[in-house]
Amino acid sequence: MRTLYVVTHPEATHHVEGVVGGWYDSRLTPAGVRAAASIAQALRAQIPDGAEVELFSSDLQRTRRTAEEVAGLFGVRPTLDGRLREKSYGRAGGRPQEWLDRRFVPPPAVGERMDHDEGVEGAETKAEWVRRIYAAMDEILQCPREHQIIVTHGGSLTFVVASWIRMPIESAGYVSFRAPSGSITTLREDDFFHNRQVVSLGDTRHLDSAQR
Repeated sequence: MRTLYVVTHPEATHHVEGVVGGWYDSRLTPAGVRAAASIAQALRAQIPDGAEVELFSSDLQRTRRTAEEVAGLFGVRPTLDGRLREKSYGRAGGRPQEWLDRRFVPPPAVGERMDHDEGVEGAETKAEWVRRIYAAMDEILQCPREHQIIVTHGGSLTFVVASWIRMPIESAGYVSFRAPSGSITTLREDDFFHNRQVVSLGDTRHLDSAQR
């Protein structure tokens, strides 16, 4: 049986500063570091002692720091993969959220959504974003390891899950799985039917201890 634990990084400086994240390389706040420790403890409680674990992470500071907390408890080294980053918002990255809001062109309800131009110079299209996440997932899932941990971002989690359930890329233009910062989503594939489950989505119960 294969289990994936998909972590969305906890509170980062761009959250509290009200600026656009994306590829802007913000770092965890002190509260985020405490939450990362709670995430690591929650994963340690779920994965049996002695089990082989693989750890993958986006290469941005806020995900790397989260992965470091997990790596320390499991005695593994994270594999950093830039394809697991959040969506690039181009020139908007690191600017005030209101700057992006004034320029953003939302996708149409009907029509071209994957290659839609959002009106921000240098921003990724959804198609570019989805394809790199799917490519990263294809490589991660080639390994038969029973326990794998992926540290990524709130937006990118949608396409990690979509890839897991084998949603065709061309159907990903409407999908959205919402998960809070610092959450753990658990995905599982059984050995008999090889069905892929979404066991839990965006679980944050472990953060109660970080807030005390």
